Amino acid sequence: MFERFTESARRVVGRAGQEAAELRHGYVGTEHLLLAILAEPDDPAAAVLVDAGLDHETARRAVRRLLGEGGDAQALAAIGVDLEAVREAVESVFGEGALDAAPEGAESRRRGWLRSGAKERRSPFTARARKVLELSLRESLRLKSGHIAVGHLLLGVLREGEGLGAKVIAGHGLDAQAVRRAVEATLG
Repeated sequence: MFERFTESARRVVGRAGQEAAELRHGYVGTEHLLLAILAEPDDPAAAVLVDAGLDHETARRAVRRLLGEGGDAQALAAIGVDLEAVREAVESVFGEGALDAAPEGAESRRRGWLRSGAKERRSPFTARARKVLELSLRESLRLKSGHIAVGHLLLGVLREGEGLGAKVIAGHGLDAQAVRRAVEATLG
């Protein structure tokens, strides 16, 4: 199946793993695929969402609000620390996105992602994320495209419909059918 993916669609699938790692999630879900799609703002299908006001940072904030950042957020909540309130306070002082990335050249200290002397471990795709990949192939076949592009991946997220990726789109007030029609138009 992956031989049908365009270069940009392959980048999106790889980037989804990076998105999961940056958020310290131990899996790749539909939300990470959506974030990776939005990280390709020059792609016509991603531009459909960006033009409707759902860009990468907006979607990332929504994912963070809904899931937090891995087990650390859950541990802090268990002892009464409201991570979202802390984030808002830090961003009010240092600017929006101040906690999003480590400073240039900073060493990664993520527990569990790297082991001494071991190669980086990849996060497993959830059943829903795997379903999105399968549905992107079906969308490509339905549209007689001959390849799987970023737009087909977005159509897969929409068609799967139950994952957090689709919920972020709906939560932004976007109609899934209208987005679907606009994305299909970009695919020819």
